[in-house]
Amino acid sequence: MPGAWSWWPAPAKLNLCLRIIGRRADGYHDLQSAFRLLDWGDRVGIRVRADGVISRVGTSVAGVAEADDLLVRAALLLQEHANVAQGADICVEKRIPAGGGLGGGSSNAATVLRVLDRLWGLELGEDALAGLGLALGADVPVFVRGRNAWAEGVGERLTPLDLPPAWYVLVDPGIHVATARLFASPDLTRTAAPVKIADFLSGSVPDNVFEPVLRRREPAIEAALATLSRIGTPRLTGTGSGCFVEFASLQAAQAGLALLPADLRGWVVAGAARSPLLDALEGKAQHTN
Repeated sequence: MPGAWSWWPAPAKLNLCLRIIGRRADGYHDLQSAFRLLDWGDRVGIRVRADGVISRVGTSVAGVAEADDLLVRAALLLQEHANVAQGADICVEKRIPAGGGLGGGSSNAATVLRVLDRLWGLELGEDALAGLGLALGADVPVFVRGRNAWAEGVGERLTPLDLPPAWYVLVDPGIHVATARLFASPDLTRTAAPVKIADFLSGSVPDNVFEPVLRRREPAIEAALATLSRIGTPRLTGTGSGCFVEFASLQAAQAGLALLPADLRGWVVAGAARSPLLDALEGKAQHTN
């Protein structure tokens, strides 16, 4: 019989900036970005099985087959890598919008890697798990490591960032953006000059190279950014449709959200100093039923 379910956080992220500084011989792009983890996101449920079967319970994202789901792929990759005889049932309670550039699938995969490493008694270590995560997607390692970071390469070279407390009005325009289509866009700037972390921290780095492309192509994103401009400086996260405005206090963020139209789907979310998954793994927040 499977064991009890345990529930673990899979936080969302924001890209506070995103630049492309070149294209590599293998076709991938060299990026520079600042990852901000959020104290808000999905919850992943896991229970260990003794029979070696990896099974998804329910659906994590509509239209995604079980074999293609990063939750399942992460578990199978770890199982194969460590030659594990145990299996797991996995499910997710979704709050992070799909296609929003908020890292939902990558964060879910990272939570599976970190938690099954613990529950299966592997203790492979952060570096090994981050390496496995990179095989699943460029954003997975930052969630495995669980710290705000400056990212380079395809997103795998991470330097921890100390970021001040901040709160965000986050808006979902309801558009699912295909990342591959965006990277193939002929009007995408791919040769920005490299910058240093100090440039980002000083506020002199442009926000997101994909924003002008998406504003031209997606009226809903243009409308969301225009609406957010009433309460602050709007930005786009990642290669998705998620838009946000940063505030220095919870009260200011709540006041900003209250000024937005009721039909615009939005939240006030806090930036995290580190991933809530790390707290859960240390026994501060994990829930079992």
